[in-house]
Amino acid sequence: MEDHLQTLPTALGTLPPLRTGEVNILGPFEPPGFAPRLVRIYLPQAYAPDRAGGHSALYLYDGQNAFDDGPSFAGGWHVHQAAERLGRSGRTVPVIVGIDHGGTARIEELSPFDFQGTPGRLASFMDWITGDLMPALTGALGLQAGPLGAVIGGSSMGGLAALWSHFHVPHAFGGALAISPSLWLAERAIFEDLAAQPDPHPSRIYLDMGAREDKGRQLPIAAAMAAHLARRGWGPDRLLWRPDSKGSHNEAAWRRRLPKALRFFYR
Repeated sequence: MEDHLQTLPTALGTLPPLRTGEVNILGPFEPPGFAPRLVRIYLPQAYAPDRAGGHSALYLYDGQNAFDDGPSFAGGWHVHQAAERLGRSGRTVPVIVGIDHGGTARIEELSPFDFQGTPGRLASFMDWITGDLMPALTGALGLQAGPLGAVIGGSSMGGLAALWSHFHVPHAFGGALAISPSLWLAERAIFEDLAAQPDPHPSRIYLDMGAREDKGRQLPIAAAMAAHLARRGWGPDRLLWRPDSKGSHNEAAWRRRLPKALRFFYR
């Protein structure tokens, strides 16, 4: 439910005080050339703005789906609740930034590649994230600067976008959380694309896929990506490949797999 969420109209650079232990809704913001959208920020219960070294941050595409059930047609991930459970075992609880998608233009803004007549505009959208949103939040919230302090994540198209973002802007993101990524897009163009990129440092990648997605056709593609990364030197300390024998392409499966992904990044 969203009845406890706090809507805070604002402009970047003039963030009002945010509440800890709650999902704060900011915006709408207007990335140049893209539809206005909200940004949802969860400050951990133990958040302290003057924390030495700053707070880690997890940035998520499709912010509507990241938290509560209300904004998502298929239920939310409840990522803030999963993250707080990390703290009970002494792990780091990151600040979580959910960036809402642009509605009907979602595929366009989350795709790095042209696809079936639709232009891929992720690079332009990423310019706003890294050039405007991240600097403003880093300064206002006392976040640790990337790449060490920031992970980018998402599911489906958002998972593809996260993987691309980690390799193409490694100075901003030290890790990618790619849940059921759409690696098939544009005749699997992501494979050739990543092969041409240098290894990002630091790098930690979580990659998964359900065996029931697209009648089983997506699992071998994701396994091939995991094998590609392993050949390039990603060992088990930097790559967690998780095939899910029961997984389908839906929020319920992603919500179930999310806690293990968070434990991989926040140890």
